[in-house]
Amino acid sequence: MIRVTPRISLDESELQEEFVRASGPGGQHVNKTESAVQLRFDVRRSPNLPDPVRYRLERLAGSRLTQDGVLILVADRHRSQIRNREDARERLIDLIRDAAAPPPPPRRPTKPTKGSKERRLEGKAKRSEVKKMRGNVND
Repeated sequence: MIRVTPRISLDESELQEEFVRASGPGGQHVNKTESAVQLRFDVRRSPNLPDPVRYRLERLAGSRLTQDGVLILVADRHRSQIRNREDARERLIDLIRDAAAPPPPPRRPTKPTKGSKERRLEGKAKRSEVKKMRGNVND
């Protein structure tokens, strides 16, 4: 079990890892090794995610989520397969933690103060004066 939050844990069997060849520099060795990791996690069918977390995770995932609800994370930052695997898992855990965090309180709209209105108008008047002074000089 992978502990995400005190209330959320993921079973290892829910994660599917596929190793592929990484792009980028690396010399001759890069063409022979499969060091990049594609981590797949089925968000919609996971029994360990509460519904509100599932919905927020789907929104946070964006284009990394397939139409079937499978989250795909590709990790190829490191040269070693083990470090890429750890990186992909950490990124998944971070995403789930972000989705599990309570949403921020809604913003209460406020009106501008009298002083801020006056400062704004003064700034506009000064700018207008500067622009009026430009141009041809009449003698």
